[in-house]
Amino acid sequence: MVVDIKKKSKFNLQPIHQSVSVSFNYGTYFTNNLFELKNPTLAQVITADGEAKPKKVVAVVDAGLLHFQPGLLRQLVAYTKFYAEIITLAIEPMIVSGGEAAKNAPELVEEIHQFIDAAGLCRHSYILAVGGGAVLDLVGYAAATAHRGIRLIRVPTTVLAQNDSGVGVKNGINAFGKKNFLGTFAPPYAVINDSAFLTTLDDRDWRSGIAEAVKVALIKDAQFFDFIHSHAAALVRRDMDIMQQVIYRCAQLHLEHIANSGDPFEMGSSRPLDFGHWAAHKLEHLTDYSLRHGEAVAIGIALDSTYACLLGLLSWPEWQRILKTLLALGFTLYVPELAEQSSQLNHPRCLFQGLTEFREHLGGELTITLLQSIGKGIEVHEVDLSLYRQAILLLREFTISYSAGVRKIMLPSNEAITSFG
Repeated sequence: MVVDIKKKSKFNLQPIHQSVSVSFNYGTYFTNNLFELKNPTLAQVITADGEAKPKKVVAVVDAGLLHFQPGLLRQLVAYTKFYAEIITLAIEPMIVSGGEAAKNAPELVEEIHQFIDAAGLCRHSYILAVGGGAVLDLVGYAAATAHRGIRLIRVPTTVLAQNDSGVGVKNGINAFGKKNFLGTFAPPYAVINDSAFLTTLDDRDWRSGIAEAVKVALIKDAQFFDFIHSHAAALVRRDMDIMQQVIYRCAQLHLEHIANSGDPFEMGSSRPLDFGHWAAHKLEHLTDYSLRHGEAVAIGIALDSTYACLLGLLSWPEWQRILKTLLALGFTLYVPELAEQSSQLNHPRCLFQGLTEFREHLGGELTITLLQSIGKGIEVHEVDLSLYRQAILLLREFTISYSAGVRKIMLPSNEAITSFG
């Protein structure tokens, strides 16, 4: 018996279609020494909601900060007392481990939920997340799922968090060996970048965040890449004024993309802001997270730029310029995990497993961003793995030769293709 599913039935009613439009507004603020009593920024951000005061606030703080700023918690408590007519600290601040460990410990989400419950927060209360990108991701996920959403104020304390992850709309933790497998799209109530926190970063964390600026410059703003290239030495010297300019422009480009790309919550399969990230996410896992996120992103950018060059999309001079800029900033662009098990596609330690995981994360269709030129990205939906293997070999050869001062570099086919001149 064949059933005509198109035939109307007396039991079927016409479907009801509804479209819901929701606007999100949040500010990214720039200040110095946020918790000094004479700095009203945080109080003004909370006052801006126009609601009755005081408001309940809880704080979750990255433990790593306390090694460099042991008085931070006392300062935070003193600040809320000074602005008591606006802010009520509902419970003593909670301290959580920082770095990727925060995102690899799912029990922390439940602990933050218990913390929120003990403080008696409601949807009009605030969670203040103070820390690096991993802590912000963790706290953001907990905030978005408690009461189906509590207002989150992010206080990013690293370069990477201030210019990229902290200003976006994503929250998440790692699970099943995959980056950000569990998470939400939930814009923060506000982001407050405090440059004073950057002075306590070690050189790896200072440098790591610059990778995200290079990334967004490469796909969106050639002039911004020129700025980074010409000021690489100043960034290595930790020139705060130059870094502030880099952070501001990077955050601006990131926010413009979220607002104007037409897909802020990634309902489709396009993630141009994740240029270089398919390999970066896998490398973080393969190295047991000994690589910082930004360090892995730098390698991912170098790999995808090399592949785009071999593919004929990106010119050789631009390819060299990208890699030389990353090297000048102090990044390592080759690690053994790039080539490990590269011919065994089903091996869990094969880098190309990252493509499968990236496709799953996007919703089924592989979409990665490559470069046509500096400042102009292009999306592709399939890749040539044999060419990617050549790109890995070429990247290795480039880094070895460059560090040795060799003027020529060879393709895997042994054809001399360029000089470093």
